[in-house]
Amino acid sequence: MPRLLLIVPLVAIVGLATGPGAVACGSEGYTYAGLSSRTAVYGVGAQLTSLASPTVENGHVAGFVGVGGPGLGPHGSSEWIQVGYSGFHSVALGSLYYEVAQPGNAPSYHEISASIPAGERHRVAVLEVASRADWWRVWVDGHPVSRSYHLPGSHGAWHGIATAENWGGGVPACNSYSYRFDRVVLARAPGGDWSRVDAFDAIRQGENRFLPVSTSSFIARTRTRPTAPGATATAQAGTASSDDDRGPRGPGFTP
Repeated sequence: MPRLLLIVPLVAIVGLATGPGAVACGSEGYTYAGLSSRTAVYGVGAQLTSLASPTVENGHVAGFVGVGGPGLGPHGSSEWIQVGYSGFHSVALGSLYYEVAQPGNAPSYHEISASIPAGERHRVAVLEVASRADWWRVWVDGHPVSRSYHLPGSHGAWHGIATAENWGGGVPACNSYSYRFDRVVLARAPGGDWSRVDAFDAIRQGENRFLPVSTSSFIARTRTRPTAPGATATAQAGTASSDDDRGPRGPGFTP
């Protein structure tokens, strides 16, 4: 799979309208469905399920949790860190990835695992390192999967994002995806102190659909659902248990 940069304008999605989107299938730009916390956080996590293999006509799709965005770093620089699933054109299955943008550098995309089948789920999180302000790591299923990254000015400054993203790659493209986010949690202190999200701003734009399941769980998908050969009936229906926490969890990850 090619190592493509997943450039994510998160700042553009915070507080987007909860009314009907104006962009139809075939949008060439970035569109979203998900949520943004109403307060600054020190981490964000969720159990993320790929309900169906993405289909990408052009550009990419993704479902992720993260913090930061273009223009949110020092002197208007771009900074972010995120982890989740991605899908690209001509790739049959999605991947588990993380991405980091640091001031003065191009965003770096890191593939954690390729060929994520429909129905697969992982607990993903980004978390500021305890006793080390402005340094962040990526966690999957309770284990760190990245080194610590320095994101200056991030301490106590950014909202948590859990969202799906659809990008047409600069040309009109009808892409499709379906992701489920369960037990979305926010860290109230570096290193942990997790609690479930209970107040947020919904993100809903274009053909993307934000479908709440509970106060801390939702499904994000396109109007046109991707096919899911080989997926379980549970995954197809979008009924993955929000109380199922497989494997160990990160430090203080107790919700």
